[in-house]
Amino acid sequence: MKKLCTTMVLALLAGISHAQEVNVFVSGEDGYKSYRIPAIVKDKTGQLIAFAEGRVDHAGDFGNVDIVYKISQDNGKTWGPLQVAVDNDNLQVGNPAPVVDLLDPAYPKGRLLLFYNTGNNHEGEVRKGNGLRECWSISSSDGGKTWSQPQNITLETHRPNQPSVNAQYTFKEDWRAYANTPGHALQFDSGKYKGRIYIPANHSEGNPKENGKDYFAHSYYSDDHGKTFKIGASIKFEGSNETMAAQISGTGLYMNSRNQQGNVKSRIVSYSNDGGVTWDTSYYDKNLPDPVNQGSVLSWQKKGKYVLAVCNAASTDRRDNLTVRLSKDQGKTWYFSQVVAKAPEGVKGDYTAYSDMVLLDKNTLGVLFEKEGYSKIVIVPLKLK
Repeated sequence: MKKLCTTMVLALLAGISHAQEVNVFVSGEDGYKSYRIPAIVKDKTGQLIAFAEGRVDHAGDFGNVDIVYKISQDNGKTWGPLQVAVDNDNLQVGNPAPVVDLLDPAYPKGRLLLFYNTGNNHEGEVRKGNGLRECWSISSSDGGKTWSQPQNITLETHRPNQPSVNAQYTFKEDWRAYANTPGHALQFDSGKYKGRIYIPANHSEGNPKENGKDYFAHSYYSDDHGKTFKIGASIKFEGSNETMAAQISGTGLYMNSRNQQGNVKSRIVSYSNDGGVTWDTSYYDKNLPDPVNQGSVLSWQKKGKYVLAVCNAASTDRRDNLTVRLSKDQGKTWYFSQVVAKAPEGVKGDYTAYSDMVLLDKNTLGVLFEKEGYSKIVIVPLKLK
């Protein structure tokens, strides 16, 4: 009884109730030992589409991993059956980065794009040059009922010095490890770059360095609705790793990255004024504590200006204390801060980890996140006022 009361108090302090929390992916169900790496989008019909990595045999990053998804027709209250978007036989497919293209005149009802990576070895081995990570895309014009044939976009979005099935890479940069986001990609909805599809990513360069100093965040983008791609400039912070981005003005982009080094337990933030092609500044944001983890971002327009949301495990010692912050001044200050989930007293280990966000309505944010030691991925509606 005492433990139950403590849990209820913590839930009240977080501004949520357990009745609002909905399980989306539960480890051990539907033939997968583990579900990791959540991502979520809302399409033009209003349905939510939540993605994750379905890990068949164990919770590890490498192995027999599929990209799976579920659809909700009622703003996340209930979810349809598990479906498989990509299955790479017994090899790895992961890092789903979905985005809904709402501005392609060829698809007036919108088109769902899904970017992902494949790999043929463990990340540590790929960093040593013993393996290859590739980039792919698929699309759906019917809300996830059917998908296009996979398109290998590696030559346009990656710079590996490794042999491929289709070509011999000879790029001098020698990128090795490679991963999208994790979380959703984005589309510029206004301004000079309106329509641009933008996918944050990260890679390692050359031989492994201590504390992950060989990692750098970067991006790739398309100005023709996914027909062709270009690579944006890298964030020149050693150890900048998993990353997401959000539009903050007609030309401005905000990027929020994981600090793999862990030398500063804060998020790395970067600003661009040319649609994310180059970067004006990058720094450790001490107002965003982080335990070396993924974080998610989202933006939307309100009265002609962008509201920026950041969600991460706001702790410096473990993955816990999942917190959402809102800013009206491009992330310089935060006018709203709300704990979404926090471990009950006495519970140790990683309690809340990776996340993604979607706007459910003008006053409600949907937070999709890993919970309770990666045992499930849940969604919680968060009232913004």
